[in-house]
Amino acid sequence: MAYEAVIYEKREHVAILTLNKPERLNAIGAAIRSEVHAAVDEAHKDDEVRALIITGAGRGFCSGADLTTAAIGANPPPLPKDQNSLLDDMGWVGRWAHLFHDFDKPLIAAVNGVAAGAGMSMALACDLRVGSEHARFKTVFIERNLSPDSGMSYFLPRIVGYSRAADLIFTSRPVGAEEAYRVGLLDRLVAHDNLVEEAVKLAAEMSGWPPMALRASKRVLQKNMTADLDDALRYESVNLGFARKAVNDSRESIRSFAEKRKPTYTGT
Repeated sequence: MAYEAVIYEKREHVAILTLNKPERLNAIGAAIRSEVHAAVDEAHKDDEVRALIITGAGRGFCSGADLTTAAIGANPPPLPKDQNSLLDDMGWVGRWAHLFHDFDKPLIAAVNGVAAGAGMSMALACDLRVGSEHARFKTVFIERNLSPDSGMSYFLPRIVGYSRAADLIFTSRPVGAEEAYRVGLLDRLVAHDNLVEEAVKLAAEMSGWPPMALRASKRVLQKNMTADLDDALRYESVNLGFARKAVNDSRESIRSFAEKRKPTYTGT
């Protein structure tokens, strides 16, 4: 598919999705909403893609919802009927949160600049966040007479804890890169000029493992965030079976260990 508001590229098993409206700090308007949904779906359906990186063009990661008149009046992107029936009452912000949270492969945000409002929520919805010294987070919502949406109230306290989340939401103060790394908003802090390459290196490291086991690991982590121990153990057992369906990869893991060589996994 040809894109205009985003750039989508692949480097072996890693896909990179770049929001490409730098003149608006990659604010989320109708075009970005539609094309991000399409690109994430493309990465989901492509078995060659084993990890996805999201970043922004220019000096911003994503400044949140585009509040211009044209953007406010735009229709949300079309979705399959089953998703529409489930998520219509949530609006585009609900679909936005689910898009990233439900992606079944490792998802990395490469935060190159400001991540505000729904743009911050997008970064929080990713599995990991790699940022440069230019990264800056801002919740913003209270400044617009709004309470948090796009999943922020779900993701933020799970990452930094309730009281820090309350601090950031109630004050809307900016958080720079050093503090973001210290409190867990960023998992890795790297030089700005190497940001995307460092994110690709991390994604490639993940992509070197068996794809089914990687997906099963993400499912287990997400599900068991809120499960009790017995339910967590049962879900782990179920997903062990899911990963083992890749029979060739199971054999390759044993062979490569015995032969003392780097394994090559195919997802089969």
